[in-house]
Amino acid sequence: MGTYNHSTAMDSLAGQTLVKSDGSSVPADSALEGKDLVLYYFSAHWCPPCRQFTPMLKDFYEEVEGLEIVFISSDRSPEDMTSYMKESHGDWLAVPHNSAVANDLKQKYGISGIPALVVVKVDGTVVTKDGRSHVTAKTPAQAVKDWKA
Repeated sequence: MGTYNHSTAMDSLAGQTLVKSDGSSVPADSALEGKDLVLYYFSAHWCPPCRQFTPMLKDFYEEVEGLEIVFISSDRSPEDMTSYMKESHGDWLAVPHNSAVANDLKQKYGISGIPALVVVKVDGTVVTKDGRSHVTAKTPAQAVKDWKA
């Protein structure tokens, strides 16, 4: 394992503030420190396939270590986003609703439909843009092992 390097790790999130479902905020740099992978989860409560996938992702998240999930909301309002996080999300992080960084991430990864789960190594290398199929088809341990390979 190389040492964690702030200049290469997740340039999209460097210096950003992430939010939790309880309304607290945390600096992205410290939240992602020591993680090998970041999973960007593009989702919204109004989207039925998202509502189907989110509980699966929550179970997955609770069984794995060394990664963090960052939620990028397509909800219609910050209130919708917060209630969706409280209702069905794992204890992961999110970028602020409709923020510049949220829109940048959607463009950077070419997100056209949701739910989408983009798996990225801390050095910024994209592992897969179809993390969703891995989460649904593999055991959590196997998926993470394959992503880190």
